[in-house]
Amino acid sequence: MSVRLLRAIAWSAAVGLFISLFAPTAIAQTDGFVAGTVRDASNTPIPGVTVLVRGTNYGTATNEDGYYRMTLPAGRYALRFSAVGFAARTDSVVVRRGETTELNVELEDAVMEMEGVTVEEEGATKDAGVFSVDPEDVQSMPTPFKDGFRALKVVPGVATNNELSQQYSVRGGGYNENLIFLNGFEVYMPFRPRQGEQEGLGLLNPDLAQSITFYTGGFPARYGGKLSSALDVQYQEPENAPIHGSASMSTLDASIHAGSSALDNSLSWTIGARHAQPGRFFGTQDLKGEYDPRFSDVQGAATYRLGGGHEIEALGIYADHQFELNPTERRTFFGIISLNPRIANNQFRSLWSDLAGARTDGYTTRFGGVRLRSPISDKIELSHAVAYYSTTESENFDITGDADVYEVDPTAGANNPENYNRLSNSQHTNFADNSVDVETLTGRGRYRYNLARHALEAGWHVRSLHFDDRLNEKTVIETGRGDDYRRIVVDSLSDAATFNEMQSGFYVQDAVDVLPQRGRFVVTGGVRTDYYTFNDEWTVSPRISATFQANEQLTLTGSWGLYHQKPIYRELRGSAEASPDVPDGGVIDDLLNRDLKSQQSSQFVLGGEYFFPSLRLYLRTEAYYKDLSNIVSYTIDDIRVEYSGENDADGYIAGFDTQIRGELVPGLESWFNYSFMIARERFKPQFQDEFNQGLVPRPTDQRHTFSAFVQDYVPGDKTWKLHMRALYGSGLPYTPPVPGPDVNGQPTRQPGDRMSARITAYRRVDIGATKEITVVEDGIGRTPVKLDLTLEVLNMFDMDNTVTYSWEGDWTRVPKRLTPRTLNARVRLTF
Repeated sequence: MSVRLLRAIAWSAAVGLFISLFAPTAIAQTDGFVAGTVRDASNTPIPGVTVLVRGTNYGTATNEDGYYRMTLPAGRYALRFSAVGFAARTDSVVVRRGETTELNVELEDAVMEMEGVTVEEEGATKDAGVFSVDPEDVQSMPTPFKDGFRALKVVPGVATNNELSQQYSVRGGGYNENLIFLNGFEVYMPFRPRQGEQEGLGLLNPDLAQSITFYTGGFPARYGGKLSSALDVQYQEPENAPIHGSASMSTLDASIHAGSSALDNSLSWTIGARHAQPGRFFGTQDLKGEYDPRFSDVQGAATYRLGGGHEIEALGIYADHQFELNPTERRTFFGIISLNPRIANNQFRSLWSDLAGARTDGYTTRFGGVRLRSPISDKIELSHAVAYYSTTESENFDITGDADVYEVDPTAGANNPENYNRLSNSQHTNFADNSVDVETLTGRGRYRYNLARHALEAGWHVRSLHFDDRLNEKTVIETGRGDDYRRIVVDSLSDAATFNEMQSGFYVQDAVDVLPQRGRFVVTGGVRTDYYTFNDEWTVSPRISATFQANEQLTLTGSWGLYHQKPIYRELRGSAEASPDVPDGGVIDDLLNRDLKSQQSSQFVLGGEYFFPSLRLYLRTEAYYKDLSNIVSYTIDDIRVEYSGENDADGYIAGFDTQIRGELVPGLESWFNYSFMIARERFKPQFQDEFNQGLVPRPTDQRHTFSAFVQDYVPGDKTWKLHMRALYGSGLPYTPPVPGPDVNGQPTRQPGDRMSARITAYRRVDIGATKEITVVEDGIGRTPVKLDLTLEVLNMFDMDNTVTYSWEGDWTRVPKRLTPRTLNARVRLTF
C-alpha cells in the first residue's frame, strides 16, 4: 500500500471523526423545530404533503395523519406546502433555538381552468437529460479557476481526466460534440490547443450568469447539429435594480463585475472582466521552466426596452489568451518498485530530460451579437438576431531535448542519476509554426405562438464559415549510437488552405400540456432540417420528449431523437501524418473529403426522479442508449483531437447516470453522482486493417465515473462554510504506437492495436473553507456588502494523475502527469 494511499485514508478518517464528534453539538446549539398538521377544508388530515423551505430543496412530507416535523437553524423561514389536487400555500414561521414552533396549515382544493393555460419552460430542468447548475455553486466550488465549464465536471454523465482543461465529454461523446449558447448566441471552444494549460479561461463567465441549463442528452429541436450536449447560459438582466456586483482576487486569477438598471428601468446591463496568470500552478508539473500564461477577457450584456414589449439585446466578448513557456528540464519517475526480485523484478524508471527552446501559444476571440424581440400580441413573439464570431489561434514552438531513461534503484539517492542504470538515450526536435483564423456570421429567427394547451415554436438560421489554416510542424526522435542509430519521424506536415462554406437550417417544435392539471404531463415534439454546402447534404432530425409527474415525489422522463453533426473543418481535414506516398506529410486540400457525411446518433433516454421527504433528498437515475452511424473516428492526445477524415465506423454508447442531491444543511445544496458507460465502435470493412479488427473501445470509453460536491457549515458558526469537490474516472483507452514504414530511409511510428491500452484512473479531491464577513449591513440598494475569505487545497491528497504518455528511446512509455497538491487563497467582495 503506497504512502499516498495511506495518507488519503488517514485524512478521510480524520474528516469523518471531526464530523461525528461535532455535528450533534451543532444541532443542540443552533437548531430549533417546526411542526404541525396539514388539513383540507373539511378538517381532514392530508398525507404526503410536501413541505419545503421556499427557494430550496430542503424539506419533508406529512405522514398518514397529516403531521410533519422539521429541524431548522434558528431564524425566519417561508415554508411551501404542496400536494396533488390542492392549491400550494406558503406561510412564514420563526424558529427559535431549542424550541418547537407549531404551524398548522389548511390547503384549498385546486381549481383547474381548462382555457388560457400556457405551457412554459419553467420545468425544463426536470426533462430527460437536463440538469441545472447554480452560478453561486460555481463560485463556491474549489477549482483552479472560477470557470463555468470546469464546474460542469460534477454533472452526471460528464467525464473528466484533466483539471487544466475546460473541455468535457458528455455520455461518451467527443470534445467537439457539445453546443454552447450564451444568451441564445452560439460560441465555440478553442480549435487549436494541444494541452489543457494552453486553453485559458472558458468564455462562460459565472459572475454574469443568471442560470445555467445543461442538456446531457435528448435536447429539443431548437438546438442544432451536435451529437452529445447543449449548454444554455442566460446572463443577468437586472430590472429595477441598483448597481450590484463583485470583485475577487486569488493567487491564480482576478475578476470584477457589475450590473444595474437605468433610464427608468428601460436599460439593463451587466459587465465583467477577468484576468488569470497561473504560472505558479502550471509550474507544479514535472515539466519545469519559465511559465508565463496570461489570460484575459471582457464581456458585457445589455437589454434596452423600447416600449410595447419590444426589446433589443446585445452581447459582446473580447478574450486574449497567451501562453508562453521556456522549458528547462523534466524529471519523471514511473513504474513499479520491487525490493524482492523473487516476487517481481524492479520496474521503477526515471526520465531525465534537458530542454532548450521556447513555445508561444495564443488565441484572440471576438464576439458580437444583437437580437430584436418583437411581441405581436400576448400569444405571439418574434425574435431575430445576428452574431459575428472570430478567433485567431497560433502555436509556435521550437524545442530540443536530450532525454535519458534510467532504471532506478529504489535504495539509491533519488536526485543522483549516477546511481541509476541508463537504459536509453534520445534527442527530440519538436517544431511548429501553425495558425488558424476562424470567422462565422450567423443570422437567426425564432417565432413563438402560445395556445391554450400548446407552446408552438419555429426557427431558422443561416451561417457562413471561414477558416484560414496554416500548418508547418515536425516531430523527430533520434535514438541510439553508431550502428544502432535511428532517426524516427513521428509526424511532418507543411501546407495551407482556405475554407469557405455555408450552413442553414429550420426547425419546428411544439410542447403540449396533455392532462387537465397544468404541468402534470408535457410532451415536446419537433423536427429540424439542416443543409451544408460543402458536401451538398440535407439532414432531417425528428425529436420527442415527455415528462410525467406521477405525484409530488415522483417524476418520470423519456426522450428519443435523431441527431446529426455536420462535419466541421477539423473533421474534414482529418489527420495529416507522414506516409510513404506523401514524404513531406499530407496536403490539406487533398485531405478535405467532400464526400464526408454528417455523423448520426439515434438516442434513447429513460429516467426518473424521486423525492424522499424524510431525508430531504432527490434520487435521479437515467439510462441511455446511442446508436451511432457514419462515425468519423478520432484519437485524443492530451486534449488535441485528430480525426480520420472518413465516415469509417459505426458504433454505440450505452450507460446510466445516478445522482443523489439535496440540502444536507438548509440553504446549501450537495450532490453525489455515479455513472457507468460503454462506448464501442466497429470499423467498416473497407477501413479495417490489422490493428482495428472487431468491436473496439471509443477514445471516450470511461467506464466508471464518480463526482461529488459537498457543502456544509462549520458547527456553531454559519459564517464559516466548507466545500469539497471529488472526482474519479476510470482509465481512458489509448492506442500504443508500433514501428511504421520507412520514409526516405528513416523509420516512422504508426498506431498499433486501436485503443488496446488504458491510462491510469483519474482521482482528485479539492476542498475549500470560506469565512463570510459582513462589512456593511445596509449598502447600495439596501443590500449588505460582504467579504469572503477563502483558502483552497487543490488535489488535497496529492494524487498522481496521468493525462497521456510519451514514448522515449526503445519504446519506453513515460507518463505525462498533472498538477500535485496546490494551495490557493481567494478574497471576494460582493455588493
